[in-house]
Amino acid sequence: MNKKLVITGSIFGFLAVLTGAFGAHGLEKLLPPDSIATFETGVTYQMYHALLLLILPTLPLTIKTKRVLFFLLLLGILFFSGSIYGLATNALSFFDFKKIALLTPLGGTLLITAWGVLIFNFIKIKNNK
Repeated sequence: MNKKLVITGSIFGFLAVLTGAFGAHGLEKLLPPDSIATFETGVTYQMYHALLLLILPTLPLTIKTKRVLFFLLLLGILFFSGSIYGLATNALSFFDFKKIALLTPLGGTLLITAWGVLIFNFIKIKNNK
């Protein structure tokens, strides 16, 4: 599970840098500033959660909890950031991403749930001091 977490986190981190560079340099003349800002929001949240995936193996969590967090973060990143990328670049696409706009709050809910699972598990840890 730890290897899966760090590989997935590394892939999402790599793609966040790549996507961010594309947004900053490839889309700047094609989209209005508000769409670029929206696109950057997707990149930012993708990177935050990629970093979380990378540190999960170091945390005192059960394999079951890590597995739950893996799926919450994987789907959360794909739905939240992925739909934001689509919505921000909607004017450049043949597909109307507004039809799947509900994926954004669903993805956000999954990411929030992942943080909630972390909080719950940290509270359960017994303090040895």
